[in-house]
Amino acid sequence: MTTRDVDGARTPHRTERPKRRSEHISPAGAAAVRLTARGAIVGMVLFSFASALVASLTELPVINGIGFLLACASAALLVRSGDLLSLSVSPPLAYFTAALSAEAVLTLGTEGFVRGVAIGMGTRLAEVAPWLFAGTALVLVVTIVRGLPANVRELGDELSGRRNRMAQRK
Repeated sequence: MTTRDVDGARTPHRTERPKRRSEHISPAGAAAVRLTARGAIVGMVLFSFASALVASLTELPVINGIGFLLACASAALLVRSGDLLSLSVSPPLAYFTAALSAEAVLTLGTEGFVRGVAIGMGTRLAEVAPWLFAGTALVLVVTIVRGLPANVRELGDELSGRRNRMAQRK
């Protein structure tokens, strides 16, 4: 809606407000949260770190795997569509970072810190390997559905220079 000023210029109605670039409206009309790839990866690391600590305290390794799956699903659903490619390759590294940090925190103050972290990482990775594969596959499936192939094509166009040639023709 617009109204006219005294001099005849059109101005937006008071209830309208300009949309910010980062704001996306979902079909239900509510503002949807979108994260950058970095934000989604940091979220994956922090959530996986917390679930690794909880799993160690409760001695239930399944908590670690489920936490990683939830972190992967959340990241894949909340990341901006332009950052799908960056996110799709990061789950293994995000989990490794979280697990290494958790093992370092849990091993602090013990004798043989490096040996304890190495043994703890080997055990943790062996326990969570199926969950790690499942989380990585989940991210790939969700990002493919959300538009990952278009991001890959765009990257290919940029690398081959087709994008620049197409822009020059216009």
